[in-house]
Amino acid sequence: MRVLHIDTGMEMRGGQYQALLLFDTLSGRNCEQAFLAGPAIRSRREFEPTSWRSLRRRTRECDILHAHDARAHTLAILHGAGRPVVVARRVAFPIHGGLASRWKYRRAAHFIAISNYVARELENGGVSAEKISVVHDAAPHGGAFRRDSRAAGIRNPAAREGLRVVSPAIDDPLKCGELAVTACKTAGISLVLSRDLPRDLSSADALLYLSRSEGLGSALLLAMSLGVPVIASAVGGLPEVVTDEATGLLVNNEIDDIVSALRRLQRDSDLRVRIAGAALDRVRTDFTPGRMADLTTQVYRRTL
Repeated sequence: MRVLHIDTGMEMRGGQYQALLLFDTLSGRNCEQAFLAGPAIRSRREFEPTSWRSLRRRTRECDILHAHDARAHTLAILHGAGRPVVVARRVAFPIHGGLASRWKYRRAAHFIAISNYVARELENGGVSAEKISVVHDAAPHGGAFRRDSRAAGIRNPAAREGLRVVSPAIDDPLKCGELAVTACKTAGISLVLSRDLPRDLSSADALLYLSRSEGLGSALLLAMSLGVPVIASAVGGLPEVVTDEATGLLVNNEIDDIVSALRRLQRDSDLRVRIAGAALDRVRTDFTPGRMADLTTQVYRRTL
């Protein structure tokens, strides 16, 4: 089986890390692969740039195309020479109802939704359930997002006084960055707005992940794999990763609710250790790169 991956991302976000994680995991199996990549991934790997010319040339050498973002989806449909296209759907918002969008979505052979929530949004947008498979993202065990990240383990609750909270620094109004800042300031807790989560989570006491719309939240999986307790918004696919009071704390996007959760983690070291340990156990069982690769390979085979 020969697979051509396509990702056109301009910056490294969860989807780009997951595409690389899938590529690396499949490399150890009976799967021949090539990758056409945008600037984000090419800043880390020596892959060929994405263009319609390279796509047409590479398509002759593959059996199936895997489009990892919306623009890659369009390029694969337009220039994929009729090869079957599998589309990774990562976002939680509805499908646009225009003629071009409906045409593009009809032409895809299969969709991989990263959560059950995303799968329902695809169905609501008119995609047949038979063309949708749910494959959750994987936690990067052993620091797959960064070669130099330290091994996963539960943080020492007595390592320092106070609570060092990390939250993603993303210029996206759906990610509630100002809400995170206000909540931590109200709680009197130190907040690091991170543009390098693998680095900053290595010394964090908690991840605060707030969003108004989310497909799954691969940053949660990264934190959980590193033994960092998480607080997350109870929206979209996030409850499929975080079980409230068991593997993390789910909150409404309201200051009082977020502040209460932050203060609970600050004063209760036993709670931090308990939910971090349960979360680590869960990602080692349910969100492994091997499981993601197995389910993705099954999609490829069914599509072919």
